[in-house]
Amino acid sequence: MYLTIEETAEYLSLPESYIETLIQQNRIRYLFDGKAYLINKEQFNGHLDQLEKAKKQLEEWRNEPLPEDPDVKDED
Repeated sequence: MYLTIEETAEYLSLPESYIETLIQQNRIRYLFDGKAYLINKEQFNGHLDQLEKAKKQLEEWRNEPLPEDPDVKDED
């Protein structure tokens, strides 16, 4: 499925100007049909999966209790 720049920006929650910059730098795959840039939606699946995995790891890290500091008990 192909998306326009506007649809891609909404799908990725990024500004349209950033998507345009990625196109100019050839960092994402696209087609130009003579009127508009069309961007293949499937190329972002891996990116979104990695983003979700990173969010999950960050949440687990935040919820992990801090170990007790051994120096706290060693006060005179």
